[in-house]
Amino acid sequence: MQWPSLPQGTQRDREFEFTTADFERIRALIHQHAGIALSPAKQDMVYSRLARRLRACGDRTFAQYLARLERDRSEWETFVNSLTTNLTSFFREAHHFDILADYLRKVTEKRPIKIWCCAASTGEEPYSLAITACEAFDTLTPPVQILATDIDTNVLAHGQRGIYRADRVERLSPQRLQRFFQRGTGVQEGHARVRPELQRLISFRRINLLEAQWAVQGPLDVIFCRNVMIYFDKPTQYTILKRFSPLLRPDGLLFAGHSESFMHAADLFRSLGRTVYALKDSPRP
Repeated sequence: MQWPSLPQGTQRDREFEFTTADFERIRALIHQHAGIALSPAKQDMVYSRLARRLRACGDRTFAQYLARLERDRSEWETFVNSLTTNLTSFFREAHHFDILADYLRKVTEKRPIKIWCCAASTGEEPYSLAITACEAFDTLTPPVQILATDIDTNVLAHGQRGIYRADRVERLSPQRLQRFFQRGTGVQEGHARVRPELQRLISFRRINLLEAQWAVQGPLDVIFCRNVMIYFDKPTQYTILKRFSPLLRPDGLLFAGHSESFMHAADLFRSLGRTVYALKDSPRP
């Protein structure tokens, strides 16, 4: 069965004129600034998200807004925040945290274990890492340091607060909720807050993976870079992976998202299966 077509013009009736040239310019700017490769299918999404900025700024056309963007560098942060997608949850792709727990238990050196979470979003992933470390070492003060970064400052602020609606934590076991969260009361009723001990394991910081310098000090034991590379083209992915490799310990692990593959960087990393990677010359079997 075919759906009847809408009357001519209805599909593109919009508050602001949005031309193909506007979209292509936005695609070029977000790729240049953040490495994000927007497909042509994202045109409606781009319009919807940036139309809010036009209203807030008082611009009448996308051309006016883009001109503002060129002259007002402070708008860049909001521009990038508007176009980034932050889909996350606690213990997403749970098998990775089982693998991490096994890795942590096998570290015999007495030193801080350093983990970089490259796409922290609103904090669910780095807090899942912190919970995994606490469980692996059976203490709320494990020898683990977690760097949680993202390009979006709004979601980083949310993660740093560590407060979540009840529906965001409802899939966690009662044991984890009791051990690692505090139930909100009064104005915070219906929310849960991560325990201060978890927050002390994590440093939240803004990092753009395309920046020439990263405020990251190696060697790192683990890099979680999940569901990030899907937004980059292959050359950009390779450039980032090439910068990851000297930061990782020889026996360290790199975790990718379930739909990501780094086989085009086989000279840098080799697959261990289940979207987990090791350095090409890693001593890992």
